[in-house]
Amino acid sequence: QVQLVESGGGLVQAGDSLRLSCVTSGRTISGYVMGWFRQAPGKERTFVAAISSSSIMTKYADSLKGRFTISRDNTKNTVYLQMNSLKPEDTAVYYCAASRVVITADPLRYDDWGQGTQVTVSS
Repeated sequence: QVQLVESGGGLVQAGDSLRLSCVTSGRTISGYVMGWFRQAPGKERTFVAAISSSSIMTKYADSLKGRFTISRDNTKNTVYLQMNSLKPEDTAVYYCAASRVVITADPLRYDDWGQGTQVTVSS
């Protein structure tokens, strides 16, 4: 099992940037697909981005392409989500997740989840 701890969330203004981090422990993440999801109040959890174990492949929600960038540093067991030009509709709790299968946007294919970090974007 992989333990995941997100950080980097906070309150920002529209147009600002944030970088979220997800540090893992328990096992190395080098063999896992890593993903970011988010859940806004009263809404379902939705896919944000995912990255393959070797960083060769990435996948993004169509609506977020060009603003969000996922990356990873396996030597630090850390995954990042760089978020630029933030909008109020980006307000959500952001979750990091690990999958043992192929890169996917399906949350059911992710086995381990962090507790989330709150991102609030004011207008």
